[in-house]
Amino acid sequence: MSTASPPSTDDRQIGGFSLVGPGLVVAATGVGAADLVATVVAGQKFGYALLWAVVVGCLLKIALVEGAGRYTLATGNTIYEGWRSLGRWTSWYFAPYIVIWGFVYGSAAMAGTGLPLHSLFPALSVTWWGILSGLTGMALVLLSRYDVFEKICAALVGLMFVVMVTAAAFTLPNIPELLRGLVPTIPQGGLVNLLSVAGGVGGTITVAAYGYWIREKGWTTKRHMRLMRVDNTVAYVVTGLFVTATLIVGAELLYSSNQAVESGDKGLLQLSTVLADRYGEAVGTLFLMGFWAAAMSSLIGVWNGVSMMFADFAGDALGKPEDHPDRQAGGRWYTAYVLWLTFPPMLMMFLGKPIWLILAYGVLGAFFMPFMSVTLLWILNSDRVPRGWRNGPLSNLALLVCTALFAYLAVQQVVELAPKIGGLLGL
Repeated sequence: MSTASPPSTDDRQIGGFSLVGPGLVVAATGVGAADLVATVVAGQKFGYALLWAVVVGCLLKIALVEGAGRYTLATGNTIYEGWRSLGRWTSWYFAPYIVIWGFVYGSAAMAGTGLPLHSLFPALSVTWWGILSGLTGMALVLLSRYDVFEKICAALVGLMFVVMVTAAAFTLPNIPELLRGLVPTIPQGGLVNLLSVAGGVGGTITVAAYGYWIREKGWTTKRHMRLMRVDNTVAYVVTGLFVTATLIVGAELLYSSNQAVESGDKGLLQLSTVLADRYGEAVGTLFLMGFWAAAMSSLIGVWNGVSMMFADFAGDALGKPEDHPDRQAGGRWYTAYVLWLTFPPMLMMFLGKPIWLILAYGVLGAFFMPFMSVTLLWILNSDRVPRGWRNGPLSNLALLVCTALFAYLAVQQVVELAPKIGGLLGL
């Protein structure tokens, strides 16, 4: 008779499809239209020279998300509870940020889904397609269980991945040049693009939602630590391949022919036109479907994940215990934030965007990733985490690099916003 012990829960899940879940959700939610455009523009300007920055960006996000997941599994606490343990100052930043961010992001997310849908089906305007997408996302996250939500995200990620890899294959990438792009170099005038590519691989505030998604998945104890790490790594490897395919499209389609696209979501519409002109309408249409999948996965991911973060914050502010329904998915504050993401932003789509709100969004948003990196460094090197699960030298190095990178990007963004803020204040 065999005396071997039965496989653990982790081993059984790693051997099956239930492995990939929350990591793919957080990575897919973080790769939106703006990140695609930043990567396409990097390829357009510098060819393959910044491919190595995609690899670095993936490694940094793996470290960042792993830290958030490790804290949740090692302590049983959410990331918001970790922030609160550092003092009330964290709430003074987080409260206005999540409220203003949700209002502005809701409008941007709906417009981002409306653009490709309007191009595919022009009978409705961008605004009305965006509103229908917002209502669809609202219904999905309010009425479905987490496992259904996860499967829909996985389907959208699959569509994104297949479309972008297919588009890259059509361009016939230059393999020797691609391999040379893995050697770290900074082309003249390319520092800002380098940092944008490295920093934009896979998420901002949704990185912090990872701990909530693993809880919804049922991964709640230290026994799930290995599973969480594999899930996170697999997800960002997939994301890295997707972003690499995007860079290839920019390098082969635009850099080689000296063509340019606009910044923002409209740049992707231009790219679909270039693809259609070069390879036929079917390829252009396929790209628009992938554009929509990227935008829609970000929308529903935020509607679900950030709403759980808000429920945790609001319930804590009202003195509710950690396990109170008001602090969980499906509770009153979760529902309230989903509605906040959906209905007030519709006004911005009709009436225009108030400049002061956009500026506040830009300033508060610029500091979220440095805030995330610094607080994780603080929390994961303290007695808030059991000794065996605290940071090692490699984790600390990765988070220090994250902090420096995101702090630089934050300062740069604020400097860019300064003239607009001065004009608004009459300075």
